[in-house]
Amino acid sequence: MGHTDNSIVIEAPIAYVWARTNDLRSWTDLFTEYAKVEVLSEEPGHLTFRLTMHPDEEGRVWSWVSERRLDREHWTVRARRVEPGPFQFMNLYWTYEALTPDTTRLRWVQDFTMRPDAPVDDAAMEARLNRGSAGQLRIIAQRLKASRSRTQSFAATRSVRQRGGDMRTLLNPASTGCSNGISGAVELAPGERVNEHYHPYSEEHLFVAEGTVRVDIDGEPRTLGPREAVFVPRQVRHRVTNVGTGPALVVFALGPLAPSPELGHVDTEDEAPAAT
Repeated sequence: MGHTDNSIVIEAPIAYVWARTNDLRSWTDLFTEYAKVEVLSEEPGHLTFRLTMHPDEEGRVWSWVSERRLDREHWTVRARRVEPGPFQFMNLYWTYEALTPDTTRLRWVQDFTMRPDAPVDDAAMEARLNRGSAGQLRIIAQRLKASRSRTQSFAATRSVRQRGGDMRTLLNPASTGCSNGISGAVELAPGERVNEHYHPYSEEHLFVAEGTVRVDIDGEPRTLGPREAVFVPRQVRHRVTNVGTGPALVVFALGPLAPSPELGHVDTEDEAPAAT
């Protein structure tokens, strides 16, 4: 039986490495060997997908179906080729180990046996897979490290509107692997507001980049214009309303993070009014 065991230390938190390396739809950006990834079925912790490689040196294109089972509680992944191709079987085992808050060891183990009519035997395939795995792990480590500091665009960030306004969190654990806070901006049309809420775990800094807003903090209103800022302590109710005649852009930063995203906000009023 063939066996490979390769690992690398990645300069990123374990949750970030886990999320990025298990986002199959982005594998063509993370790996250099895959030309296409098609997710065929998906349910919590289990995916079936087709991988298609770039043409090899002889112009051949290899493609096969695999399945992947994720166990985030133990930071492990087990996968196997459903369509084994030249293999009698191919099983893969990935482990993630947090070495520090900002470094993760990613390990790949592959166990396989080649078919008798395969063009190479177990030993030759083992050598080939070791070379390929080591190279891909280096590329993944480099790309994940670089991705943490890439520029994040307001226009390209998902809009959230349930609390009012056009709110976009540009820097967060998913986009950069940051672990102590988040930041972004909310755009408000005249008369539009962000509903009153509070943060049980986080304090918030608000900076007005454009326009004029009223910030109600624990029922006390104050008006802020461009290049003015205000601090909101944790557990304190607050609301932001555009009281100007033009659009307002308010930059926010919160920290430390709540234990999970759904615990980060507690709403204290219902639907915000529409913009005027």
